[in-house]
Amino acid sequence: MYSQLKNIDIFKPLTNEALERLAAVSKQVEHPKGTILIHADKTEPHFYILERGIARAYSDGENQQITFWFGQSGAVLFSFNSYINNGPGYENIELLEHCSLIQIKLTDLFLLYDKHLEIANWGRKIAEQELIATERRLIDRAFKGAAELYQDFVDQSPELIKRVALKHIASYLGVTQVTLSRIRATHK
Repeated sequence: MYSQLKNIDIFKPLTNEALERLAAVSKQVEHPKGTILIHADKTEPHFYILERGIARAYSDGENQQITFWFGQSGAVLFSFNSYINNGPGYENIELLEHCSLIQIKLTDLFLLYDKHLEIANWGRKIAEQELIATERRLIDRAFKGAAELYQDFVDQSPELIKRVALKHIASYLGVTQVTLSRIRATHK
């Protein structure tokens, strides 16, 4: 497991000793496309790093699912409320492709945080980066139109355009599939 962790960008800031400690509590898991890895209204006991594949986070609205995040190789997948408050999350995380993931039990991770400052700081930085990304998405949605959001999406995640269903991208942008088709037609 150590050699796998060493090759994932999110682990690169860690020393070999810290990587060995994380490897000791990590395991590789694989799940097929369509798996709901994290369920809303349940306390999630694991923290995942997406080694290969694509995932999306969504919440269920009255008559639709609202996608608010996509993750690809190197992304962390966890429920913020489970991670911080040991409570049930509000999000579902679905795997959009067959995925290979590194799985760590939160109880094991928190024990490492208690005993190893370097690992605790690594975990804090991950949470901070996710918070900043969430804040950026919130601000962008408040001030940018759908066409500009789509262009940002294309610029930041060109692979996702090819690999994610348009209905999920439309949901992420807050538009209908028809509107997304019109936007895409003007961006060719």
